[in-house]
Amino acid sequence: MLKENISMLRSVNGYSQEEVAEKIGVSRQAYAKWEKGETVPDVERCQKLAELYGVTIDSLVNYSDKIGTTTLTPGPKGKHIFGTTKINDRGQVVIPKKARELFGINNGDSLVVLGDEAEGIALIKADIFEKRLNDTWNSIKQEISE
Repeated sequence: MLKENISMLRSVNGYSQEEVAEKIGVSRQAYAKWEKGETVPDVERCQKLAELYGVTIDSLVNYSDKIGTTTLTPGPKGKHIFGTTKINDRGQVVIPKKARELFGINNGDSLVVLGDEAEGIALIKADIFEKRLNDTWNSIKQEISE
């Protein structure tokens, strides 16, 4: 996983092996061996790689996921791809367990479905959406009254 992740992240960010090696303080040859899986970086170098790419060390080392046949790169800190799900014949979607746990979504919670015709749909917990909406309206009211 590590060798695939560092190779993909380097490519996605448009760096050469030499550029990454220079940024984290190793030789290009040492870095090339990591991408080939011949050796692995020490923890300090993993931390530097994670900082360079804006990911966690855990995702740098352990992340492995695909959508269909496409291998995904680890996402930036705080960003996630939870995989795919299918809509059943009643239009229901199962939210992956990992996503439910991370965002504290429990049986009976209300979610707001947001949509952008060009980009797709998103879900947000109803109480969070309502709070943000009220905060926005209160801010607008305050600006008008000034």
